[in-house]
Amino acid sequence: MINFFRVDHRLLHGQVAQAWYGATGANCILIANDEVAGDQLRKNVMKLAKPAGAKLVIQSIAKSANSINSGVTDKYQVFVVVASIHDAYRLLQKLTVNIKELNLGGTSPSAEAESLSAAVGVTPQDRKDLRKLQEKGMEIFIQQVPSEAKKVVNFRKE
Repeated sequence: MINFFRVDHRLLHGQVAQAWYGATGANCILIANDEVAGDQLRKNVMKLAKPAGAKLVIQSIAKSANSINSGVTDKYQVFVVVASIHDAYRLLQKLTVNIKELNLGGTSPSAEAESLSAAVGVTPQDRKDLRKLQEKGMEIFIQQVPSEAKKVVNFRKE
């Protein structure tokens, strides 16, 4: 079962490993990222950052979708982390399970991105992707840490 779905360009770091992992009730973190899945050094670094007792799975976007859709992840409370809004869109398009919320926690800085918060900027392509997700009924919100209030964002009115 997917407990939480987050976009965070840093993937696994202190906020994710400590604040969010505990707040979501997860027992497994799934890093869905094509680059990290193929980079043993980065995988090893992320293994060092995982919370004690947590299962950590690092897979490509396609393999993550296959794992979730096959039901192999059903025995876990899964916290999914992707590096970008486009990666979130790509993964969500492949899933057969219904994900109701998407947390925007941090995006990579970009000259073409419009700032929505101190840590989140969206490009024109990001806006299109988020609008499509919202049209399917997904709630999209910005929230750096669990103790902050959610800031729901709406891309449907554009």
